[in-house]
Amino acid sequence: MSAENDQPLWTPSEARVARSAVFAFIRTVNERHGTRLADYRDLHAWSIAEPAAFWEAVWDLGEVIGERAGPALRDGERMPGAEFFPQARLNYAENLLRPRDPDSLALVFRGEDKVERRVGFGELTALVSRLQQAMKAAGIGIGDRVAATMPNMPETIAIMLAATSLGAIFSSCSPDFGERGILDRFSQIAPKLYFAVDGYWYSGKRVAIGDKLAAVVPHLDSTVKTVIVPYLGEAEEVAARLPNGASLDAFIAPFAPAPLTFERVPFNHPVFILFSSGTTGVPKCIVHGGGGTLLQHIKEHRLHCDLHPGDRLFYFTTCGWMMWNWLVSGLASKLALCLFDGSPFAPGPSVLFDYAEKEGFALFGTSAKYIDSLRKEGLRPVDTHDLSKLKAITSTGSPLAPADFAYVYEAIKPDLHLASISGGTDIVSCFVLGDPTAPVYRGEIQAPGLGMAVEVWSDDGKPVVGERGELVCTRPFPCMPVMFWNDKDGAKYHAAYFERFANVWCHGDFAEWTSHGGIIIHGRSDATLNPQGVRIGTAEIYAQAEQVPEILEAIAIGQEWDNDVRVVLFVRLKAGVALDADLDKRIKTQIRVGASPRHVPAKIVAVADIPRTRSGKITELAVREVVHGRPVKNTEALANPESLDLYRNLPELAN
Repeated sequence: MSAENDQPLWTPSEARVARSAVFAFIRTVNERHGTRLADYRDLHAWSIAEPAAFWEAVWDLGEVIGERAGPALRDGERMPGAEFFPQARLNYAENLLRPRDPDSLALVFRGEDKVERRVGFGELTALVSRLQQAMKAAGIGIGDRVAATMPNMPETIAIMLAATSLGAIFSSCSPDFGERGILDRFSQIAPKLYFAVDGYWYSGKRVAIGDKLAAVVPHLDSTVKTVIVPYLGEAEEVAARLPNGASLDAFIAPFAPAPLTFERVPFNHPVFILFSSGTTGVPKCIVHGGGGTLLQHIKEHRLHCDLHPGDRLFYFTTCGWMMWNWLVSGLASKLALCLFDGSPFAPGPSVLFDYAEKEGFALFGTSAKYIDSLRKEGLRPVDTHDLSKLKAITSTGSPLAPADFAYVYEAIKPDLHLASISGGTDIVSCFVLGDPTAPVYRGEIQAPGLGMAVEVWSDDGKPVVGERGELVCTRPFPCMPVMFWNDKDGAKYHAAYFERFANVWCHGDFAEWTSHGGIIIHGRSDATLNPQGVRIGTAEIYAQAEQVPEILEAIAIGQEWDNDVRVVLFVRLKAGVALDADLDKRIKTQIRVGASPRHVPAKIVAVADIPRTRSGKITELAVREVVHGRPVKNTEALANPESLDLYRNLPELAN
C-alpha cells in the first residue's frame, strides 16, 4: 500500500463521534444486553452474532409503528428461508407518514430551473388521503399493483404512499423509458392502476410523452384506469386520448382530505417491485417486503448516514433506480426530502450545489460518474458555495475512483463524511457503506453494513483478505427479496444468488478487503476480465485511465482473441482531441504505473459515446456482445441504445 493511501483523507473529530447516532446506539445495546461494545467494529460483530437482538434494536431505534409479536427471527440458518418478524404486522406508508407538525417541511422539489415547490407535511398527507380514497373507489386493495411512469416529484411519492397504505404494491420507472422498456416491466406485473406524467424537462428542453403513452396504455390489459399527472400542463389533453384515462385532478376531485387509514400487513408483505437493468433479457421483477425495506433504510439513514429529524436528505435519482426508494424512506425518520428532476448540469454545472446551499442539505447523494464529471469540469464549490450544513456525501452506481475521493475533499468540502456505498436493486440498499465514526481512505468503502455478514470468497469458497474474490453475504438479512414475480417455484431467485455457493448470497461483485478493514469493489464479476487466466476488475482500469485529462470516460471489455482474452479499452475523449500514438502511450503508461502491467489494454479505441443503463451505469456486457457479433437481448434497457452501433465491426479489433 502506498504511503498516500495509508493516510486518511478525513477523520471525524472526537466530538463528532461522541454525538453520533452510532455511539448512542452502542450505548443502548450495552445497557440492554450487558455487552461491552466499544466501537463500530464491535457493533458490527455483535450484529452478526446476534441478529435477532440487533434487528429488534433497529425496530426500537426507528420507533416502528406496528405490532411486533413473536420472535424476531425464525429459521435463521436458512438462506433463503429465514423469516424476520414472522408474526409482526405493519404498514410501510404508516411509518413514513408518522405524525408530525403539519406545517413542517416534508418535500422540496426542483425541476431544473423550470419548477420550484415546497410541500408541507399537512399538504402531503392531504394529497395522500385524496389519492387513497380515489384508489379505494377504483377497487385497489391488498396485493394489487400500482405502476407509475413518473419523474422524481412530490406527486410520485404521494401516489406510492397511497398505494402502499392500502397494502397494494408500487412499481415505477422514469418517463424517459421507451415504449418497449415500459411494457417489458409493467406488462409482467399486471398493474390495476397506471399513473404517468404528461412530460418532463431535460437540459432545458420540453419533452412531451403523450404519443408514447398512447402506444403503451392499450397494451396494459390489466389496467382499469390511467391517471395523468400534470407537469407540462397537458394532463387533460393526454388523458382524453387514452382508454379509461383521467387527469390527476379529475381522479381525486370527488374526495376531500380525510383521516388516513392504513392496512397493516405481514412484515414480508410486498411493498415494491423493482427491476433488474434488463440488458441481458427481459428485466427480472424483484419483489421487496415492507418490513425489511423499512428496517434496512432506517438503519442506513440513522446509523450509517447519521441523519436526524429535520435534516435535509437529497439524492440525485430517477424513479427507475432503487435510490429513489431509499430516498423516500427518509420520511420514516422525519427527514425533509429534497427532490430533483432533470439534468444535473442544467441550466449549469453548479445547479445542484445552488440547491444544496439554499436548502442546507445534510446529505448530498449522487453517482460516482457525477463526481468524476465535476472534477473534469474543474468545478470548485468550496470556493463558491456555503455548504456549512452539509455533513455527508454518498456516492454509488459504480466505484468511486481514488482521484475523485481526493477531489471531494479538495474542491467541495474538507470536513465531511464521504461514503462510497455499494449494494443494489437486489437488496434495495447496501452491503458495504459508510461508518461516520471512522476515517475515510482514498478509494475505499469504509465498512460492511450493520447486520450484513459480508465476506470476500475465493473461487473455492474460502474467505480471503487482501486478495480479490466474490462479494458474498453468509447470513440472512431482512431486505432480501421476498421473491421474483412470476417465479412460482423460486428457481430464478435461487439461480440469481445461491447457485454459486449453497446457503450463501453471492452478489456478483468482484471485491477485496483492505488493511483498514474497508473494501474495494473492482467491478461486476460478470464483467471481470481474464487475460491469461488472471482476473482483473474493470474499475481498476477506469480509475487509472480517467486520470488522463483528455479522457471523459472509458469502458473496457475482454475480447476473445487467439484462444485467450485480450483487454480492449474504449475511450470517449474531450472535444477536439484525437487518439494519436502519444496519447495511446500515455494512457497505457498511466494504467501500467497506476495499476499493473496486466491491466494494460492490448487495444485502445476512441468512440463518440458509451452505452449506459437508464440509471447511468455503463454496460460492459452489451459492448462485449456487440464486439463479438452477438445480439444484445434488450436494448430498451439502455438510455442510448444507438451508441452500440459504434462498436460493430471495428477494423481496429480485426488484428
